[in-house]
Amino acid sequence: MPVGNGKIDRTALTQALLRDRADDLLVVGGLGSATYDLMAEGPSPRNFCLWGAMGQAAVIGLGLALAQPEKRVLVMTGDGEMLMGLGALATVADQAPCNLGILVMDNGLYAETGRQPTATAGLADLAKVAEGAGFRAAMTIASTDEFDAARDMLLGRNGPVLVVAKVAVQDYGPPADPATRDGPQQANRFRVDLLGEYDAMIRID
Repeated sequence: MPVGNGKIDRTALTQALLRDRADDLLVVGGLGSATYDLMAEGPSPRNFCLWGAMGQAAVIGLGLALAQPEKRVLVMTGDGEMLMGLGALATVADQAPCNLGILVMDNGLYAETGRQPTATAGLADLAKVAEGAGFRAAMTIASTDEFDAARDMLLGRNGPVLVVAKVAVQDYGPPADPATRDGPQQANRFRVDLLGEYDAMIRID
């Protein structure tokens, strides 16, 4: 059984990142543990959680960042999900949204499908990939001592920026409230909160 490649507690990292969360922060959660950790911090109409769509978290975050340039957008995802959409890093860098930060919680495993090792358990370095693609900044953290620097980069530095956090292998489960897994309901709530009910209805029509 693979053992993963990090020691950071995912829950502690999520809590540190979202403490005193700004009202206008938009957060995209990649499928699996990133979304479960995000939901554990409490539901928010400004969370856009993916229950599937593997490999799409970064590009959804890119779309939001370009459409809402006055708001900060944070993508929280895992290494397996990011590897599935690796080409998104080049697209994000090319579009260069200054309000986008991407956090990759890297445990070196495909936790959703049986804990098979990902490429980051070997030689792949997602921070270096982001740098090579043209991100303004990228870093890897491996301890709680680096949480503040990661938070400052993700939420305050001109983007696009990327932080890889080497997290421990942890068990997780779906949110207790099954309604939180209703994709259309989540998407509609996000749209209405962001645009207002009238504008959201017009855009749907």
